[in-house]
Amino acid sequence: KPKTFLSASAIGIYGPRDKSPVEENSAVGTGFLAGLCSRWEEAALQARKYGVRTVLLRTGIVLDSRGGALAKIIPPFRFGVGGPLGTGSQMMSWIHIEDEVKAICKCLEDTSIEGPVNLTTPHAVSMAEFVRTLGRVMHRPAVFPVPGFILEFLLGEMSEMLLEGQNVVPKKLEAHGYDFKYPRLEPALENLLARS
Repeated sequence: KPKTFLSASAIGIYGPRDKSPVEENSAVGTGFLAGLCSRWEEAALQARKYGVRTVLLRTGIVLDSRGGALAKIIPPFRFGVGGPLGTGSQMMSWIHIEDEVKAICKCLEDTSIEGPVNLTTPHAVSMAEFVRTLGRVMHRPAVFPVPGFILEFLLGEMSEMLLEGQNVVPKKLEAHGYDFKYPRLEPALENLLARS
């Protein structure tokens, strides 16, 4: 039997939240994503019955210029029409693609880690701050709001993570000594945009 089982879940399990920080021991939220993630994790935890160390990877919005949410957000900025998504006040818990991969490797190799693990940086930002930073890095304005219904059309159910938001913190990763390469948004975006 395997020694370790890593299950890919998401921070959607916490449901829509205000700006208060959410940790791995926070209550499960409500809504479509919360219900889906909760059922997914319940199924994954069956591996514990067989003595398999089980890690529930709760991933935030992974920033990668080649795909995902960021790749869909960048084009309007290139044309000078970027801006806040939805109200702009919702929190965005994000992680650079390199930290996502390194953190997964950490969870695989460190046998003292088990249960839920938030894969986000320690520094969530509001959507308004995210687009201001992206505009600054791209040397473009960030003043044209994008209505929620457009995001729902482009991203489907994934839009819930961008429109409702949570301030998720990676307490377990930090407690196990994980050192983020890109803990802050601006250097992360600079690195990603240099690649695109």
